Amino acid sequence: MNCKVLLVDDEKEFASTLAERLDLRGISVDVANSGEDALRSLSKSVPEVVILDLMMPGMNGLAVLERIKQDFPQIQVILLTGMGSVSEGVEGLRLGAFDYLMKPVHIEDLVARIKDAVSKSEREV
Repeated sequence: MNCKVLLVDDEKEFASTLAERLDLRGISVDVANSGEDALRSLSKSVPEVVILDLMMPGMNGLAVLERIKQDFPQIQVILLTGMGSVSEGVEGLRLGAFDYLMKPVHIEDLVARIKDAVSKSEREV
């Protein structure tokens, strides 16, 4: 699979491991460790998909999602939620996210969602 993803998560070890696992499946991954870093990254390079953690210090995932959908509506966003934050995942869908997954995320489920998101982007072009 040939696509570009921005992974946004404040847990650096988790983000690094997930990025490596996606890279092994042919998915090019840039990593941002905060919402602010993610928005700076998007101003330089626009991926097909953003994988976005909801629970981050500073600018939380829902605030980042709103900015992404405002400034880059073509980007598909997959949210990652921790235990007990299903309501925030649902709120994210309402705000325009493509989907959400619970942590710990199974890599094959995430890859399938990324493929679905890329397909949706291609259909909307």
